[in-house]
Amino acid sequence: MIGLCPDRRDPPPLDGAADMPPGVPADSPADSPADFRSGSRAGSAIDSGAGSRADDRTDDWGIDTRWTDAHGNGQPVSPQTLETLRELIGRPPDDLEARAPLVTRRGRDVAGTPGDVECEDGTVRRLAGRVPDDFPLGYHQLHGDDGSTRRLIVSPGRCWLPEQWRAWGLAVQLYAARSRASWGVGDLADLRAMREWMQRCGAGFCMVNPLHAVAPTPQQEPSPYLPATRRWRNPLYLRVEEVPGVDTVDLTGAAAAGRALLDEPLLDRDAAWRLKRSALEDIFAARGRHDQRFDAWRARHGPSLEDFARWCALADVHGPDWRRWPAELHRPEGPAVARFAAENKGRVAFHAWTQWALDLQLERASGDLTVIQDLPIGVAGGGADAWVWQDLIASGVEVGAPPDVFNPRGQTWGSPPLIPWRLREQGYEAFIATVRGTIAGAGGLRIDHVMGLFRLWWVLPGGSPVDGAYVRYPSADLLDIVALESHRAAAIVIGEDLGTVEPGVRETLADAGLLAYKLLWFEDDDPADWPVSSMAAVTTHDLPTVAGLWTGADLDEQRRLGVGADDELVSGRTQLVERLTGPAELTESAEPGAAVVAAHRLLVRSPSTLLVATLEDTVGAERRPNMPGTTERPNWSVPLPVLVDDLPDHPTVTAVTEVLAAAVPPPGRSQHTQAAVPPPGRSEHAQ
Repeated sequence: MIGLCPDRRDPPPLDGAADMPPGVPADSPADSPADFRSGSRAGSAIDSGAGSRADDRTDDWGIDTRWTDAHGNGQPVSPQTLETLRELIGRPPDDLEARAPLVTRRGRDVAGTPGDVECEDGTVRRLAGRVPDDFPLGYHQLHGDDGSTRRLIVSPGRCWLPEQWRAWGLAVQLYAARSRASWGVGDLADLRAMREWMQRCGAGFCMVNPLHAVAPTPQQEPSPYLPATRRWRNPLYLRVEEVPGVDTVDLTGAAAAGRALLDEPLLDRDAAWRLKRSALEDIFAARGRHDQRFDAWRARHGPSLEDFARWCALADVHGPDWRRWPAELHRPEGPAVARFAAENKGRVAFHAWTQWALDLQLERASGDLTVIQDLPIGVAGGGADAWVWQDLIASGVEVGAPPDVFNPRGQTWGSPPLIPWRLREQGYEAFIATVRGTIAGAGGLRIDHVMGLFRLWWVLPGGSPVDGAYVRYPSADLLDIVALESHRAAAIVIGEDLGTVEPGVRETLADAGLLAYKLLWFEDDDPADWPVSSMAAVTTHDLPTVAGLWTGADLDEQRRLGVGADDELVSGRTQLVERLTGPAELTESAEPGAAVVAAHRLLVRSPSTLLVATLEDTVGAERRPNMPGTTERPNWSVPLPVLVDDLPDHPTVTAVTEVLAAAVPPPGRSQHTQAAVPPPGRSEHAQ
C-alpha cells in the first residue's frame, strides 16, 4: 500500500532484543495487533486468530486513540488529531459490508448470502456456508441468491515455500554493482552476470533492491524506496546494447560517454539516464515502434500499462508531480488526458516499449535462479500510482513514525497512505496489482516494513509527527492476498520485521508463511537458536557494513554528519564490535577481511531457511548504501568499490561465498523452480 518510505527511516534500537519498550508486558492489550474493517472494530468470523482482533482503543474509523511511547507510557491522541483524521478518512457507505470482497480460505465458513460463484476459469460453483476443500484458489465473483454481486478471494492462507528447502544468496544494490560495460550504473546485464556467477558458486537466490520506476525526467530520484510506481520498472536498469532493434543505431559515442561515468566517485544517475534515454529514443524511432512482438505484449498488459505510459509522457511535458499539472490533467480518465495521449501517441508508446524491453531483460537476468525483489511500502505522492489511485489516498497526509528515544520529534517520510475502507471498496485491486507487479517473473518477494500491513502512523497535513496517530489496516485480508499471489508466482516471501513490533504480529506473519528477518547486528541469541522460518543476515543497506564497523569508518562518517550524540554512537559501535570479538573469538587487531569472514562464520550457525550476505560486505566496503537520518550524504549513490567483472577473483568474496556454500549445499532445481500458476485470463501484471 502507499505509505512508508523506508530509506527515510532511522534504524531500530541497536540491541534489537525487545519488541516493546521496557515496562510494557508482552501481552499488553494496548499494543496487540488489530485487523480493521471499515466501520466495525471487530474482525470478521473468518479472520480469527493472532493479529486479527482490535480493542477499545481503536475507533470506528480504524484510528488508535492511544499509543505506547518509547518509555512504555500510554499516550492519548489529541481530540484535534482524531477529528481531522476522521474527516480525512470519511465514513464508508452503509452497504460497504455487503459489497466488500469476501476474503477466505478453503474449509472456512463464509458469512453472508449463499449463491453461485463465477470462478476465474469460467466454471460456476455453488457456495453456501463452508468453502469446499477442492474449491479453486483465486479471485472470483459471488452472485448471491439475493441479487448481490461481490468479489470472493479464496487464499491458501500460507505463502509458497518448497518443503525442506534451504539456500544462501547475496543481496545486491543493482544500481551500484557496475561492470566495465555499464553506462555509469549497474544494469540488468550486470545482474545476469552476477546471477550466473552466483549459481556457479552454489547460491540458491539473489536479493535485489527495488527496481521500480521513478519519473522519467532529467532529475532522477536516487532512492529506490521512493518510486513513482510499484507496478512497473525503471528503464535506467536497461542494458542499451541488448534492447531489441539496437542494430539499427550507432551507439559508439553514447557507450563511450556512459562508460566514462565509471570514473566518477559517485553515481550520476542524471547523466546516465540522459545518455540512455537518448539512445533508447533513437532505437525506438528506428525500429521499436514497428515491432509486432511489442505490439502484442502491450495489448496483453492493457489499461495498467497505458495509464503508466501516459503518466510518463505527461511527466515529460509537465514535470514529475501530477499535483502540479494543469487541473484538467489531474484525472487519468479525463478527456484532456485522452486528448494528450492521442496527440502524443509516439511518446506514450515509447514509455510502454521501455517496459517491454525491461521485461525481456529481467527474464534473462533471472534465469532459473530465485530473484527476491523488494517491495517498498511507499510511493511518491506525485507519482504514477498516486495519480491513478488518487481516490484511495488520504490527501495531504504523510506516513511516518511517532517520537522515540532516537527521534524525539518523530519522523515523516513524504508518502501518502491509502484509506483502508476505500481499499476494500475497490476490491483490494491496488494492493493486488502492487504485489503482483513486484513479484512477477522473479520467484521471491521481500516486503519492506511488513508491519505496515497492520498499522501506519499518519501525520496530519502540515503537522508534526508528534501529533499523529496509528491507523489500522485489514491485515488478515492483505496477508491472505499476499499468500495467494505467492502461490501463483511460486515465490517465497520475506517480511522485513526489524525494529519495534507489536505483540502478535510476528506470530501472525509466521502463520501466514512469511519468513522473518534476523540480523546478527540485532539479535542477542546465538544464531544457532534463530528460527528456521527466517532469513538470516549480518546487516542491511541501512546499517553499518562489517568493514565500516570494524575500521571505525562508519562511526567517523556518522560523527561528521551529526546523526547522533557522540557517546551514543560510540556505545552503539562498541556493542556491535563485541558481537564479533566475543562469539567469533576475533581480536580487535584483525584485518577487516578477517572480520567479514568471521561474521559470516557466525551467521551460518543459523538454521534459517535463507542465509544472505550483502555484496558490500563480501568486497569489504566501508560505506553502507544508506545512512538514515541525514540528507547531507549521497545515499543510494555510493558505487560498489569492486566491479562485477572482478567479483569472482576477489579474495574476501571467495572466502565468504565458500563459508556460505559449505553450510548450505546447492538446492535442487526442482525444489524452487516449479511452474507458477498464472491467474486465468491475466498477464503477470494486474490489469
